[in-house]
Amino acid sequence: MKTIYFVRHAKSSWDDHSLADHDRPLNDRGKRDAPVMARRLLGMDVVPDGLLSSSAKRTRQTAKYFKDVLSVDNAIYLRRLYHADAATIAQNLRMLPPEWDTVLAFGHNPGYTELANRLAHDEYIDNVPTCGIVVARAPIDDWTDFRLAEARRVAFYYPKQTK
Repeated sequence: MKTIYFVRHAKSSWDDHSLADHDRPLNDRGKRDAPVMARRLLGMDVVPDGLLSSSAKRTRQTAKYFKDVLSVDNAIYLRRLYHADAATIAQNLRMLPPEWDTVLAFGHNPGYTELANRLAHDEYIDNVPTCGIVVARAPIDDWTDFRLAEARRVAFYYPKQTK
């Protein structure tokens, strides 16, 4: 069994319009929400084997909070996950090391909302908000066998639930 915590990046800043979208940092709310959500997973005894992240600045910053709070040693950052669709995200999960059983995957909308609803689920999610976490379990032993439709969404968390 493999478990994936799909984490949408925390709230980003639009203060500097000269920055390319890929280079936008977190804003103050994002810097508050990311550690809160990371500690929420810590409180649930989540122990990730590694993380997979878009290379965008706001996504890397979000991932760093989780990496630090959850003591994650292994990290992969990929440009191709920047604004990736659900199929591309799934394709990149299939390349993860087979010994990683629990993974944090950081990315963007609209891909994460699309992905959340392509997983087997009991309830439609209209939007995965910033720093929202969609948890999925896949009945596989090796990531090469990962398929969105065969994984089940088992939880959905977001910052306003913790306030």
